[in-house]
Amino acid sequence: MQYRQLGATGPRVSALGLGCMGMSGMYGPSDRAESIATIHAALDAGIDLLDTGDFYGMGHNEMLIGEALKQVPRDKTLISVKFGALRGPAGDWVGYDARPAAVKNFLSYTLQRLGVEYIDVYRPARLDPNVPIEDTIGAIADLVKAGYVRHIGLSEVGSETIRRAAAVHPIADLQIEYSLISRGIEDSILQTCRELGIGITAYGVLSRGLISGHWDKSKTGAGDFRTHSPRFQGDNIDHNLTLVEALRQIAAEKNVSVAQLAIAWVAAQGKDIVPLVGARRRDRLHEALGSLDVTLTADDLATIEAAVPKNAAAGARYAAAQMAHLDSERTHAH
Repeated sequence: MQYRQLGATGPRVSALGLGCMGMSGMYGPSDRAESIATIHAALDAGIDLLDTGDFYGMGHNEMLIGEALKQVPRDKTLISVKFGALRGPAGDWVGYDARPAAVKNFLSYTLQRLGVEYIDVYRPARLDPNVPIEDTIGAIADLVKAGYVRHIGLSEVGSETIRRAAAVHPIADLQIEYSLISRGIEDSILQTCRELGIGITAYGVLSRGLISGHWDKSKTGAGDFRTHSPRFQGDNIDHNLTLVEALRQIAAEKNVSVAQLAIAWVAAQGKDIVPLVGARRRDRLHEALGSLDVTLTADDLATIEAAVPKNAAAGARYAAAQMAHLDSERTHAH
């Protein structure tokens, strides 16, 4: 396994992380035994970064990871947890809460579900519009002092919020969407993070499977949030799948898969970037691990850029109502 340093103050982590959200129903049904086997296969391959959120499956994801890690020595894994999103019993999203008391409450439940005594990287999932980021980071800093959290991260916030957070406590990494067809962080966020010594954990590197090379229109079923994603709808999906076919030709010439090419592209954007792959099955994990063997030359990168230019994708990465919650997408953030 190759390793990367997560920001100036963060831990050394495997060059790929495993994003576990899909194991708790966000993309339709998943298989518990296969999910656990996939986590074990990731650890066996040297992946040590596991990423989750306390609201994935309303605690289901943390309990699943806790079960998978029962026999695994604690120092063999780095667990990254997002908190703050609120959900109703029907699974609906009902806002954010990042008040200091809420932060401490969320963490205590997370530790219990995971069966661990500390979290490696703890981060608010989104900016709570009613709570200054300084208050939220200050509360996590108290938890760092108390030994319950090792490092503080951020997620989906813009440059101004990143600077305000970093003024309170060192920030290890920003978790944000970054892929060949979601390159908004290149406008200012990536530069801000580099200036402050903050790493990037990139999620959505395959854009929810859209640029995995495996997706086709027949695959979206009940309970799959892609049914509401603008990029998967109407003419957008037809346009976006033509981009995938262009990538497929480049991948074929390099004798790699589309997914491997897409993951390798993100990794090639900087040593400070760690792609998170959302594999739910061992075969997809194995494919993703193959991306570590893909070397992209300057010519390769130029060919990919020509095939899929910066704003080539049709459709926003979330529906309008969700985009409104993203501090990273606000105009002041650029």
